[in-house]
Amino acid sequence: MTYPFLKGHGTENDFVLLPDHDGSQHGELSAERVRALCDRRAGIGADGVLRVVRSEALKVDGPEWFMDYRNADGSLSEMCGNGVRVFARHLVEEGLATLPVEVGTRAGIKVVTAAQGDLLTVDMGGPVTFGQTPVTVGERRWAGVHVDLGNPHAVALVEDLAEAGPLLESPGYDEATYPHGVNVEFAVRRGERHVAMRVHERGSGETRSCGTGACAVMVAAALADGVTDPPEDDLTYRVDVPGGELAVTWTADDRVLLTGPAVVVARGTTDL
Repeated sequence: MTYPFLKGHGTENDFVLLPDHDGSQHGELSAERVRALCDRRAGIGADGVLRVVRSEALKVDGPEWFMDYRNADGSLSEMCGNGVRVFARHLVEEGLATLPVEVGTRAGIKVVTAAQGDLLTVDMGGPVTFGQTPVTVGERRWAGVHVDLGNPHAVALVEDLAEAGPLLESPGYDEATYPHGVNVEFAVRRGERHVAMRVHERGSGETRSCGTGACAVMVAAALADGVTDPPEDDLTYRVDVPGGELAVTWTADDRVLLTGPAVVVARGTTDL
């Protein structure tokens, strides 16, 4: 079977998009197919797969479009902050939607709007914090901050990102707290309201960027800076990732807004 695909990225967090509007092209998307598509040597190469499908085709309530997201290893994921912007970009470029657009996800409905220039902003909802959680790499150990933004994150603030060691190998975490795995971020301060991060995503390994991770890092850094939860006034941090730059705003009404690029770079057909 040959079927269409697109390739896109947000700050080099890259995805294969599968247009499957009525849900008949791929059925229950198999982990095997996802792994084949995401393979960077024998496949197209990506951090994950975004199936573009109408909610009614999946028999789920919500807006017209649903982002059926899978990690590179084929496992399900609740949410992807960079991916949902790429998803919305595709809908707009194909004339399937106009901004602002609501997108259904396993973490609820996300609204994507236009931002300055060609950037897009997604309302990620309110963060949930659960205090400290241990994060380890080899013999090193940090007191991380547990932040949930639709999927779970453990954020460790460090003095130097080199301390994180080889993030390509899984960092350690409390498996009792995270029975389904966790995204781990290591972050360092670059200046006032400016941080940089590296991330190890569950199901994908180290990636060039993570949208929900950038939001979690911003929340953890703001709390470490003495900001109230939620903040008294809207607060924006710059978050540098290996693949670029994101802006994260935590609003006084307890919403986290993620702003960054979203680009579709290729399209074609495959029989993977």
